[in-house]
Amino acid sequence: MKNSASIALASVPAPAAAKRLDFFERYLTAWVFVCMIVGVALGKLLPGAVAGLSKLEFGQGSQVNVPIAILIWLMIYPMMLKIDFGSLVGVTKRPKGLLVTLFVNWLVKPFSMAFLAWLFFRHIFSPWVDPQTASDYTAGLIILAAAPCTAMVFVWSYLTDGDPAYTLVQVAVNDLIMLVAFAPIVMFLCGVANVVVPSKVLITSVVVFIVIPLAAGWLTRTVLLKSKGREWFEQTFLPKFHPVTVMALLTTLVLIFAFQAENLTTRWLAVLLLAVPITLQVYFNSGLTYLLMRQLKVPQNIAAPGALIGASNFFELAVAVAITLFGPGSGAALACVVGVLVEVPVMLSVCKVCNASRAWYGRGALTEV
Repeated sequence: MKNSASIALASVPAPAAAKRLDFFERYLTAWVFVCMIVGVALGKLLPGAVAGLSKLEFGQGSQVNVPIAILIWLMIYPMMLKIDFGSLVGVTKRPKGLLVTLFVNWLVKPFSMAFLAWLFFRHIFSPWVDPQTASDYTAGLIILAAAPCTAMVFVWSYLTDGDPAYTLVQVAVNDLIMLVAFAPIVMFLCGVANVVVPSKVLITSVVVFIVIPLAAGWLTRTVLLKSKGREWFEQTFLPKFHPVTVMALLTTLVLIFAFQAENLTTRWLAVLLLAVPITLQVYFNSGLTYLLMRQLKVPQNIAAPGALIGASNFFELAVAVAITLFGPGSGAALACVVGVLVEVPVMLSVCKVCNASRAWYGRGALTEV
C-alpha cells in the first residue's frame, strides 16, 4: 500500500503543455517596447502636437486628459463586462485563496511599496534624487501599488492553468474593494510620505475610471444576458471588444510614452532607479502570496493566479490617476510608466516560476499536516 507522501505525489498534476496565446499576447513584452519607441519618437519629433494632446482636459483644471480617459474607458469597460458578480456566492465554500489575495493586495502591497519607496528614494538613492522628486516618485509608486491588477490577470491565469472562475471572483472582489479603498489608501500613504493629494481630484478619478465603467459593464451584461443569452454574449458579443481593447492599450502606451518622451530620454537614470523597487515589490508580494497559499493548502490552480494578482498592478488606472493628479510630465506619472515597462517581463517570469514549481507546491500543500 502506498504511503501518504506517495499518494500525494501521484496526485500532483503533470505540467501542462505550453499555452498558445494570440499574436498580440504572445509578444506582449515586445509590443510594450515598440510602443515606447514609437511614443518617444513622436514626443521628440512632434513636441507641439503631443503637448496639445496632453493639454486636452475635461474642464479647466480637472487634470483628466481626454484622449487618455477615452482610451482607458475602452480598456476597462470590456473587462467589466466579463465580471459575473453572481459568482461571488460560490467562493464562500473555499475562501482561503481569496482571503490571502485580499490580505496581500490591500494590507501588504501598498504599504510594502511605500516602505520600499521611502527606503530607496529617501535613503539609498538620495544622492541622485532631490527631495521633491523623491516625493513625486513615491506618490507614483504608491498609486501604482494601491491598484490591484484586473486587465492582465486573465492572461496570467491562462498561462498558469489557473481556475478561471476563481480568478474572476478575485478580480470582481478586488474591483468592489477598489471602489472604497483605493482613494483612502493613496491619500493616507501619500500623506505619510508628505505628498499632498487633492482628495476631490482623486475621488473624481476613481468615479471616472472605476465606478462608471463598472456600472456600465454590469448594466450591459445584465441586459444582454437576459435578452440574448449567455452563449451569444460570451461567444459573439465579448470577442468583438478584443481588437478594440488591444488597440486602446497600444495607443494608450504610445501616448503615455509620448507624454513622457522628455523624461525617458533625459532621465534614463530615474527609469533605472524606479525599476528597482517595482521589481522587488513584484517578487516579494508574489512570493508571499504563493507561500501563504501553500501553507494554507490552497490548490495550486488558485494559488498561481492569486500570486500574480497579489503582485501585479492595474497600471492603466494608476497611470490615469497619476496623470490626473500630477500631470502627464510629472515624476509620479513617470513612476507609473516605468511600472508598465517592468511589469510585463517580470510577471511573465513569475508565471514561469509558478509553472516550474507545480510539483513542489503540490507536495507541500498535500502532505503537510
